[in-house]
Amino acid sequence: MLSDNNKIVHRKKMLVTFLLFAGIFAFLFGRLVYLCVWEAEHYASMATDLHERERSIKAARGRILDCNGKVLADNKTVCTVSVIYNQIKNREEVIAMLCKELELTEEYVRKRVEKYSSMERIKSNVDKEVGDRIREYDLAGVKVDEDYKRYYPYHDLASKVLGFTGGDNQGIIGLEVVYDKYMEGEPGKILTVTDAKGVEVEEAGERRLEPVAGLDLCISLDLNIQAYATQLASQAMATKQADSVSILVMNPQNGEILAMVNVPEFDLNEPYELPEGTPENLTAQEKQNLLNGIWRNGCINDTYEPGSTFKIITAAAGLSAGMVTPESSFHCPGFIIVDDRKIRCHKIAGHGSQDFTHTMMNSCNPALITVGLRLGLDSYYSYFEQFGLKQKTGIDLPGEAATIMHKKEDMGNVELATVSFGQSFQITPIQLLTTASSIINGGRRITPHFGVKTLDAEGNVAEHFEYPVTDGIVTEEVSATMREILEMVVAEGSGKNGKVEGFRVGGKTATSQTLPRGSGRYIASFIGFAPADDPQVIALAIVNNPQGVYYGGQVAAPIIRQLYENILPYLGITEYHEKEE
Repeated sequence: MLSDNNKIVHRKKMLVTFLLFAGIFAFLFGRLVYLCVWEAEHYASMATDLHERERSIKAARGRILDCNGKVLADNKTVCTVSVIYNQIKNREEVIAMLCKELELTEEYVRKRVEKYSSMERIKSNVDKEVGDRIREYDLAGVKVDEDYKRYYPYHDLASKVLGFTGGDNQGIIGLEVVYDKYMEGEPGKILTVTDAKGVEVEEAGERRLEPVAGLDLCISLDLNIQAYATQLASQAMATKQADSVSILVMNPQNGEILAMVNVPEFDLNEPYELPEGTPENLTAQEKQNLLNGIWRNGCINDTYEPGSTFKIITAAAGLSAGMVTPESSFHCPGFIIVDDRKIRCHKIAGHGSQDFTHTMMNSCNPALITVGLRLGLDSYYSYFEQFGLKQKTGIDLPGEAATIMHKKEDMGNVELATVSFGQSFQITPIQLLTTASSIINGGRRITPHFGVKTLDAEGNVAEHFEYPVTDGIVTEEVSATMREILEMVVAEGSGKNGKVEGFRVGGKTATSQTLPRGSGRYIASFIGFAPADDPQVIALAIVNNPQGVYYGGQVAAPIIRQLYENILPYLGITEYHEKEE
């Protein structure tokens, strides 16, 4: 028999035990209620995830449209064929069918079909007709998902501007990579419920999370101008047996690029195809180096000695500093002595006495060297920087090269003299065109660009792009004087082969020798703008290593003349602007 005290102690222990178990039960019950009610959706989702297989659906990439709405880069519906190991019932049948329809080797297909994985991709970018045929076999474990492949309807037109995409539709070069984030869209998903073995539960069906298409990119490039400029460049390359020909066409008032040609171009639908005659035993690195050269955009990626077209910059600097006026007198005996160097004019007999306007018309080296020396190193270098030549243009294409210029401390009179007429340093074609534009447009340094705006699926504007403009490069007075001088260059001077009947055109020729000197290789170029009194379009033609006659006035100026004869009326520039007295 327990004593009364022991009974009381026993009862207390029983009560504590009961309360403890009751508390634990209440906690567990509360936790169960919490998990079943408040966390039910979360755990149901986790359970579903354990039994759901996910397949990605590519989003339709945004198109690239020219300034008139013509589609330059589009999408073509293709298919991706995959297999799911656990769902295949007859592997030999699947292997045979895939080999036949996809035209693949048995070894390749078998390796993937017999690989134990949740999903194995067999082939991407399969034509839709082939994908539809594979679906009709209705073989378990074979999946055919519709996909998109980039398609370029004009093949090689503007290839080095547009660029192309990779296997996952991501941009590789050109505008495709610069504006990738706008055009890529958001991928969707196909979710399939499976059992513990990974086999689809047919009754459960599939869930789709639809992809969101990318935005269309509207650019300033004009398909018609690009096509005609390409035709002219191809003709020049063939007739002059040149290494390459580049043509740039831009609005000098706002920097919108209407055409950018670099021939030879390449087929955007077959970007990895090598030219005929390429050796077959190339290493992977050699092949990639060759492709990089093919894809290279010479207008922005490469630098060159501009030669006499750069006299536009020297003249503008001289006028801005008050070191020269259009009436300033110069004498050219055919050469000039700078320190211990004798630098010749292209006219060996010299130009004799001439005013500054005629030095530009005659493209006289000694006269422009004199202007540079009058400015002096500090002042000239300052204008070089003021005009923006030491910085990149900021064009919306990848890989823009910087100007290659002497360090100021390494320059002497000889270096200053050679720079003054466009030698011993290098710039890109787009840099020259942009700087010339700022000199003739009233003194505004514009940013050259292609991107104008993006559009959503309904055609609404999603974003307008804006670009920096720097005022005060030169005064309006200097700009007006330069327009008049350069008009005279075309009307009566070295650029007369760039003259267009019925229009006022200004411009400048150049013939520069490539390094090393004495190689016999030249670059012929011409920069021209119209109308001369109110420039609405500016263009640059560069012919690299023309055979036979190689002077810019005879090789490059006619290219711009032919271009303008066709595109000035097309652009609505039809009125002859009479020169005001």
